[in-house]
This record gives sequence, C-alpha cells and structure tokens, in this order.
Amino acid sequence: MSFRIRPAQPGDATAIAHVQVESWRSTYRGIVPDAFLEALDKNARAGYWDVHLTDPATPILIAEDGAGIFGFITGGAIRDAVESYEAELYAIYLLKTHQKQGAGRALIRDLAAALHAQGFENMIVWALEANPAVEFYKRLGAVPLTSKSIHIGGKDLPEMALGWPDLASLLQAWRPRASRTGAE
Repeated sequence: MSFRIRPAQPGDATAIAHVQVESWRSTYRGIVPDAFLEALDKNARAGYWDVHLTDPATPILIAEDGAGIFGFITGGAIRDAVESYEAELYAIYLLKTHQKQGAGRALIRDLAAALHAQGFENMIVWALEANPAVEFYKRLGAVPLTSKSIHIGGKDLPEMALGWPDLASLLQAWRPRASRTGAE
C-alpha cells in the first residue's frame, strides 16, 4: 500500500473527524455501548478539529493515499502525570480498511520524532484494555505502566497507560528510516 504522512492542515478537519468517528465505531463495537457510538457526530468532531489544527505546539499528522485521508495521530505534553513521563500520544486512528499495512507504525514513528524534536524524552498512550491496539503498542516496545477506570456512554471501562521510556531508542530502532511511501 502506498501512502504518505504529512502535517495536518486546517482543511483536513472534516476528513479527520470522519476517520475518528468511523474508527471508534469499528474498533469499540462490543466494548463501548452502541448508543454512544451511534450518537457520535462527525460535524461536532470536525468543529473540534478545526480549533485544534491551529495549535502549533500539538503535532497532528495525517496518513493519506490516492483516495484521501485514512488515518491521523496527535500528541504533545502529558495531560495527567504518569510516573516520570513527559509526552503523550493523545489519539491515533486508522480506518479499518487501512489497518495492518504499516501506516500506524509510520504515524507513531513520525509523532515520536516530532515530540523528540520538541525535547520530550518519553511518551505514554492511554488505551481501553479491550482495544486490540494494546498489543500493537506492545509490539512497538511500549510497556504497561498503570490503569484506571474511564466512564464512556454510561459504562465504566478499564483503561491502561502504556509507555515508551526512551523516544531516542524507539526512533533508533527504526533506522535506517523507510520511505514515506509506506514501504516498511
């Protein structure tokens, strides 16, 4: 699969919202209440992304191919302290049709590089424990750190933090760097 990773632009908000909502619906069906998933509003999400795409301190990267945007990632300074971790992967979503083809790995690599360039040494990600992406993060070297309960759609769900303790080592594991065409 040929794709490229690039910084998001203000005009990408609608496509990012589409990816986020469709990803939630395909990934969290059977985990998060169906009523919550069906109530997700792409227009409201697009409005959220319109605002956040103008924040230069928060990298937002998109994955796209000839058909358009099919994935994105964003992160920045950690929002809630976890051990000595400094940065956080806030969100990564790929349309189901584009998963397991190298784009998720490329997005994490490029976000890690952007955060490392900003001076961050390490990074966490929070994920629902039942999310299949937990195993993906572990394969990329993330280690379980802690857990908590999160309330979504009227249901308490277990969520865990996984961390990459050294972004420089994570990036070194990917050198020499593959091309941005998705040939990984």
